Amino acid sequence: MNRIYHNPRCGTSRSVLQTLQDRGLQVEIIEYLKTPLSRAELARLIADAGLTPGQAIREKEDIYRELGLDDPSVGDERLLDAMAEHPVLLNRPFVVTAKGTRLCRPATVIEEII
Repeated sequence: MNRIYHNPRCGTSRSVLQTLQDRGLQVEIIEYLKTPLSRAELARLIADAGLTPGQAIREKEDIYRELGLDDPSVGDERLLDAMAEHPVLLNRPFVVTAKGTRLCRPATVIEEII
């Protein structure tokens, strides 16, 4: 089963979902802001995409700076804790298919796994 960790307010996320649907793929849509991932699930998703927590975190959110996550000394464990506590910090969309897991930013990254 194909899966997208989706934020319907995000244009990139909507575009990737549309690409999946246009290809006729069955997609499980997980609105991660409504159904947050556990810390372990986040860690696995990020690792499966070949990323570090620092590469998967959304730096544009105000809470990123408010929590001091912009300090270069903040490690991966703290970043994972913050993403688990504040799901808005997870960059999006992550997509999982039989061919792999990717953070689809830009949206064209989806082509690597469909």
